[in-house]
Amino acid sequence: MCLLAVAAMMYSTNVGAQTPRYLVVGNDRGGYLHDRLLELENLERNGVQVRIRGRVCFSTCTMFLGLPGTCVDPDTIFGFHGPSRGGRRLPQKDFDYFSRVMADYYPEPLKSWFMDKGRNRITGVYRIKGSEIIQMGVPACQTA
Repeated sequence: MCLLAVAAMMYSTNVGAQTPRYLVVGNDRGGYLHDRLLELENLERNGVQVRIRGRVCFSTCTMFLGLPGTCVDPDTIFGFHGPSRGGRRLPQKDFDYFSRVMADYYPEPLKSWFMDKGRNRITGVYRIKGSEIIQMGVPACQTA
């Protein structure tokens, strides 16, 4: 799990079962898919909501978009690319499988875009502003 994400783990000040806990994601450039899947499973199981507020959210960080209650800052830049092994393209069967695993964490129409186009970039990233992600249906984080 990204150390910045761990360091930014925040809990609401009110005590009670109805008060959601949340994780503030700062600048997160991604990481290993397996590690992120474990983190996502843990966050969802524990009802932790994610607030993506950093300058960048690249690679596997973008998978937070699929968790219930996730919100984004309109100025955050999201970076998308397809699955690879050390920057090298995977065999087609693996590439298709892991692309679907990633895409399952994206809301439509982002999911379809990723499967049609986004996953085909292996080096570098496609950049999408948080304001565009918000237009696709992911809530904006409230400012306060």
